[in-house]
Amino acid sequence: MMQGTRSAGGARLWNFIMEPKLVIHLHSSAYGAQRVSNTITLSEASHFYSSLLRQCTQIKSIANVKAIQTHMITSGFPILNFESKLVDGYLKCGSILDARNLFDEMPQRHIVTWNSMIASYIGNKRSKDAIGIFRRMVLEGVFPDEYTFSSVFKAFSELNIEWEGRRAHSLCVVLGVNASNAFVSSALVDMYAKFGKMRDARLVLDGAMEKDVVLFTALIVGYSQQGADAEALKVFRCMINEGVNANEYTFASVLIACGNLGDLGDGKLIHGLIIKMGFESAVASQTSVLTMYSKCGLIDESMKVFKQLAHPNQVTWTSLIAGLVQNGREEMALTKFRKMIRNSVNLNSYTLSSVLRACSSLAMLEEGRQIHAIVTKFGLDRDRYAGAALIDLYGKCGSTQLARLVFDSLMEVDVVSMNSMIYSYAQNSVGPEALDLFHMMKDMSLQPNDVTFVSVLLACNNAGLVEEGCQIFASMKNDYNIELSIDHYACLVDLLGRSGRLEEAEMLIKQVTNPDVVLWRTLLSACRIHGKVDMVERIKNRVLELAPEDGGTHVLLSNLYASKGNWNQVIEIKSTMKEMKVKKNPAMSWVDVDKEVHTFMAGDWSHPCSREIFEKLDELTEKVKILGYVPDTRFVLQDLDEDNKQKSLYCHSEKLALAFALWKTSNKTTPIRIMKNLRVCGDCHTWIKFVSKVVQREISARDAKRFHHFKDGFCSCRDYW
Repeated sequence: MMQGTRSAGGARLWNFIMEPKLVIHLHSSAYGAQRVSNTITLSEASHFYSSLLRQCTQIKSIANVKAIQTHMITSGFPILNFESKLVDGYLKCGSILDARNLFDEMPQRHIVTWNSMIASYIGNKRSKDAIGIFRRMVLEGVFPDEYTFSSVFKAFSELNIEWEGRRAHSLCVVLGVNASNAFVSSALVDMYAKFGKMRDARLVLDGAMEKDVVLFTALIVGYSQQGADAEALKVFRCMINEGVNANEYTFASVLIACGNLGDLGDGKLIHGLIIKMGFESAVASQTSVLTMYSKCGLIDESMKVFKQLAHPNQVTWTSLIAGLVQNGREEMALTKFRKMIRNSVNLNSYTLSSVLRACSSLAMLEEGRQIHAIVTKFGLDRDRYAGAALIDLYGKCGSTQLARLVFDSLMEVDVVSMNSMIYSYAQNSVGPEALDLFHMMKDMSLQPNDVTFVSVLLACNNAGLVEEGCQIFASMKNDYNIELSIDHYACLVDLLGRSGRLEEAEMLIKQVTNPDVVLWRTLLSACRIHGKVDMVERIKNRVLELAPEDGGTHVLLSNLYASKGNWNQVIEIKSTMKEMKVKKNPAMSWVDVDKEVHTFMAGDWSHPCSREIFEKLDELTEKVKILGYVPDTRFVLQDLDEDNKQKSLYCHSEKLALAFALWKTSNKTTPIRIMKNLRVCGDCHTWIKFVSKVVQREISARDAKRFHHFKDGFCSCRDYW
C-alpha cells in the first residue's frame, strides 16, 4: 500500500498527472496506478486527489471525476475518507444522479454531505427529493444544523407542506437552532409567509435574538406578497428604528408596497433614502422606484428614473413597458419595446404579455400578430401569461376565432386563461360559448373567482341572457361562496335594466350595503334607454346625494334630457357643469389602414383627404337610403331643426372613419375595424348595418362597451345593446 517516502520518479508522475486532461490516461494505465500507490504517502495522495478534483470541478467534467473515483479504487486509496469530496465534485459538475448513487453507497455521511444533497435538489427544483433526504437524515439519527434547516424550509414552502414545515420548525426549536441564527429565522419567515401565515412569520422575527437586514427583508417581502402592504411599511419603519440599515433588496420590496398602496409620500421619502445611502445606481432599487412612480400615476417620473440607468436589464425594461401600458401610454410602450429589441435585451413572457396588452388596448391587430410571431419564436406561445395576453389581444380586436385557437393550444389551462377567453366571448356578444366555458370549469376542477363571474355576467348582459345571468348571480353565494362585489351587482343591475326590469334592478341596489354612485348611475342609464323620465327624477336625487360633483352623472342627465327635448333642463345642467369645470369627452373614432391610425371627430374636416371622405360618405348614404335607411334624429342631442339634425348625424365620427376606410381600401375585401371611445350611436349602428350590405364587407366596431360585428345587414348584437 502507500509508502512513507516518495522517489524522484514518483515526484515526476505527480507533476505529470496534475493536468485534468490526462486523467483518462491515468485511469487506463495500470502502471500509473502501481507507481502512485508505491511511491507516495497517504497524505500526499489525498492532497493530490483533492487538487485534481478541484481542477475537474472548475471545468465541469463529470467524466474526469468518475476517472478519479476509479483511479482511487484501482490504486488502493482508502476511498471512504474521500467520498464526501467526490459527492461534492459530482454536484458541482451538475450530476445529481452520480452524486446520489455514491451518497447511497456511503456507510457514513458527514452533515456537510447531507446538506449538499438537500441544497442541490432544491437548487434544481426537486424539493420532493430534498425533503426525502431530510426525512432519511432524521431517521438515521443525524442532527440537522442551521444550513439544513435554512434549505429544507424552502422545500416545504415550495410544495406547500405546512404541517411538515411546522414539524421541522419544532425540531429546530428542540435543537436550539432558530433563536440564535438570523439565517434560519429568515428561512422560517419566508416559509410561513408563503404559507400565508403572516402572524407566525411575525412571531419568528419577534423571537429572533439577532435581527439583521435579511430577516427584516424576508418579512417585508412576505407581507407585500400577501397583499398586506401597509404592514410591510410598518416593518420597514421598525427596522429603521432598530438601527438596521436597508439594502437594495429591502428598498426594492418596500417600494413595491408603496406602489401597491399608491402611497406617493412614503415612496418619495424612500427614494430620497436610497439616494442618501448610495443605492441610486443599484438596478433592483431603481427598478422598484420606477415601478412605484408608475403605479402612483407619475409615469413621467418613471421615465426619468429609467433614463438615469446606464445599463437597464430585462426586468427594468419590462417594468417600464408595463407601467406605460397601465398609464394609457400604449404607443410609447410599443416604441420602448422596439428599442429594447434593438438593444439586444432578452425578452420574457412578462415583457411580451405587457406589450400585447398595449396592442389590445389600441386594437392593433397586425402589430399584435407580429408580436405573436415573436412569442412563438421564443417558445412562449404555450406560456400561461403570454397565452392569456394573446387571448385578450384577439378578443379585444374582435377575433374570437383566433383567441380560441390560442386558448386551445395552451398546454395548461388555468383560471387566468379561462377568464381571458370568457371575457373575449363576452365583449363580442358570444354569450352561449362563454357559458359553455364557465360550465367546463367544473369538469376541469377549476375554481371560478370573482373575475370569472364578472366576465360571465357581462357575457349574459351583452347577449341578453337575462335568466341565465340571474341564476349565475344567485349561484355565486350559494354554490361557490364568492363574496359579491360592486362589480357583480353592477353587471346584474345593467342586465336587468337594459331588459326593462327597472324595478327589480332598483330593488337589487337597495340590497347592497352602501351602494356607490356607479350602481345608481347604471340604473339611470337604463332609465334613459327605456325613456322612464319619472323614475329618472327619483334615481337622479340618489346619485347627486352620493356624488354631487360627479361629471359622468351630469353628462348622462344632459344627454337624457336632450333626447327627450327638455332643453331648459339641459341648459341648467350644462350651466352646473360649467361651474364645476366638467368637460364632456368628445366622441372620437379611429381606424387602422395600411399600418397607420387615422382619427376622426364629429364634423371633422382636418383630415388631408376630407374631400374624398365626404364624397364617399355621400355615395354610401344615397345607397343605404335606397335600401330603407332613415336617419334617426332622436340621437341628436342638440336643439336643432330637423334638417340640421340630419346633417349633424351625417358627420358622426364613426361614419367618417368608415367612409375613409372604404375609400382607401376600395380594391380590397378584408374586414374593416373601427374603434370609438364612447358608445356607438343608435343611428350610426343602423347606418353601418346597411353599409355592410351595400359594400359586402365585414365591418367591426368596438366602442367603450363591446364589439359590434356587421355583416350582410345584420349585427352580432342582434340589436340588443
